Amino acid sequence: MRERTQLEDQVGALSSLERELEDALTLVELGESEGDAATEKEGVDALKSILKQARARQTEALFAGEADANDTYIEVHSGAGGTESQDWARMLFRMYARWGERHKFHVEVIEETLGEEAGIKSGTLLVKGHNAHGWAKTESGVHRLVRISPFDSNARRHTSFASVWVYPVVDDRIEVNVNESDCRIDTYRSSGAGGQHVNTTDSAIRITHIPTGIVVACQAERSQHKNRATAWNMLRARLYERELEMREAEANKTAASRTEIGWGHQIRSYVLQPYQLVKDLRSGFTSGTPSDVLDGELDDFMQASLAQRIYGGPESIEDVE
Repeated sequence: MRERTQLEDQVGALSSLERELEDALTLVELGESEGDAATEKEGVDALKSILKQARARQTEALFAGEADANDTYIEVHSGAGGTESQDWARMLFRMYARWGERHKFHVEVIEETLGEEAGIKSGTLLVKGHNAHGWAKTESGVHRLVRISPFDSNARRHTSFASVWVYPVVDDRIEVNVNESDCRIDTYRSSGAGGQHVNTTDSAIRITHIPTGIVVACQAERSQHKNRATAWNMLRARLYERELEMREAEANKTAASRTEIGWGHQIRSYVLQPYQLVKDLRSGFTSGTPSDVLDGELDDFMQASLAQRIYGGPESIEDVE
């Protein structure tokens, strides 16, 4: 039934694009023949929208990984730098939440550790939707921000770093065995705005997988049992992603993506001062509107990174054609 739903969605989307394309071309031709600039512009705008949808579908056709169709976890961790990097981590956290909403995915906050003054030290999102992991999987790495600091009374330019880790939700199609004796389970009180019950019991769960050093945490639910179940699912997903990384590293002879959160390791730079630019350092793709990118307009970067991973260099899928 899951495969049938996916196929129906793909066929239906293609049929819809064909109808919309025919209508848009009719508008353009009508506007040109009658000299109606407004009608012609409406048709051109529709063509641009259709092109964007077609590119998204073209990207989804490249999702061949066994977990690409799954839901995904997105973890954000602040780097060294205190309040500056914690505020940057909060901006990234919001960026990925907005990206998920733009795709009409269901976005849940699984864990969020607030900074002392502003921002977050770490946070985890669960993004639910078809191909959520396929879209987001190239976002793992260190992200760099350059801006005039709102926390500096001298208005000096600061550079901040934060890391993003993306790993798929492991469903019943993928088996991952975890030995509980290899894990340490800690309980603690949830942080955040609180309310009745939330900050009064040790409902939050942190699980440490001792052999690998992987740590996961969940405080989204009031029930410790529900948080424990979610944390175990996150751990299985992290271990699965680690195995995939090891396979990819062996095949490509490259280092794993999780590196020091600092200079020389970033995958993307977001420059707000002295000029406006976002540049992906792997694919070379750039955008001159950082405000749109930080509001969740990430598809072009994801498409370029995916094409670079698959084809080994082109900045976009269109370059291959």
